[in-house]
Amino acid sequence: MKKVHLAYGKTGLDVKVPADAVVIQPKYVPGLPDEQAALIDALRKPIASLPLGKLVQAGQRVAVVHTDITRATPNERILPPLLAELEAGGIRREDIILLNALGTHRPQTDAELKAMLGEKIAANYRCLQHDGHNDSSLVHVGRTRFGHDVRVNRHFMEADVRILTGFIEPHFFAGFSGGPKGVLPSIAGAESVLDNHGAKMIGHPQATWGITRGNPIWEEMLEAASMTRPTFLLNVTMNRDKRITGVFAGSMPEAHAAGCAFVKSAAMVPVREPFDVVITSNSGYPLDLNLYQSVKGMSAAAQVVRQGGSIIIASQCWDGVPEFGEFGRLLRSATGPAEILARIESPGFGCMDQWQVQTQARIQQKATIYVHADGLTEEQIRECTLEPCPRIEETLNNLLARGEGRRQTVCVLPEGPLTIPYVE
Repeated sequence: MKKVHLAYGKTGLDVKVPADAVVIQPKYVPGLPDEQAALIDALRKPIASLPLGKLVQAGQRVAVVHTDITRATPNERILPPLLAELEAGGIRREDIILLNALGTHRPQTDAELKAMLGEKIAANYRCLQHDGHNDSSLVHVGRTRFGHDVRVNRHFMEADVRILTGFIEPHFFAGFSGGPKGVLPSIAGAESVLDNHGAKMIGHPQATWGITRGNPIWEEMLEAASMTRPTFLLNVTMNRDKRITGVFAGSMPEAHAAGCAFVKSAAMVPVREPFDVVITSNSGYPLDLNLYQSVKGMSAAAQVVRQGGSIIIASQCWDGVPEFGEFGRLLRSATGPAEILARIESPGFGCMDQWQVQTQARIQQKATIYVHADGLTEEQIRECTLEPCPRIEETLNNLLARGEGRRQTVCVLPEGPLTIPYVE
């Protein structure tokens, strides 16, 4: 046996696995020696763009979009140099809006905002939280080639300068996060999110990890974001220690493409054949805050589990299922994945959070999913059509004993969806 450390909550979790278990992690990229210097350099020497300071002038109104608590973006580290460059360019502090990109997620508490942004920024700037369900806060910007209307945050569109910030990591149906995701779904209307995340879009074979071009979800995100004419993009990449490894700033399409290529080179890991059991995490805090987000870790494991195999996911879920949104209600309303999929894929069906439920159900048609989560009761896990796993090593040993004489193969993804494993 050997010990493997899983990213779990803020502290991690050690588990013992067979000595021959395959451990898959992204290539480790060291953090930048001077993050602040790198950020300033990127803002002043951006990709396919003028320096940020030359894109603004006194009297202009600026909207800066930042990610919410479900993302690991180091907002408290990337926003200060960005704001300093804006103010050095003549922008008054009172003309800057910081827009929390909630998408369809719950609003943050004051304490959470202070923790995300830093107390100094939270106290000295106008901080707004996007509400995709409030018609009065949205404006129509166009219709995509997929036939979907796009409505986005009014404050963003009323600004003279529109800046997107975020964190680039592999994404289970958008290919990669960051870039155009800063508009759709981040500051889009709920209907626009539902259209983009609809059953047909989610079910497309190219709507998966590491694919942008040819992925209808990402391509519509890019089209929608382009309609808003963003002025500047600031995206970063990070390693398992939450240190910034790269800064990608400038024109949205070009800067994001450079960041995706950087992440892809470190995150994509091939294997020769699928495994009987895959143990995964959900990348630890903050991504493993609830079961909804944990579908990402399940999806990473599903890439390399055999048909009929088992997935064990360790995700703290300190925020529960959650109760906010329709994810839990949809899962509790059905007897299992087959019934859920039949309902979601039926003509005319549309419900918020169905994309996450659809993804989970599709994975369950391939493998049984066992959930280890201190923030959930066994009853809550079963209500969501999943299997409780109070003790990972005990569950693993029981699965290995079912091999009927054939040695079971085991794979571990300690960093969960920060890795893109795939069968060659």
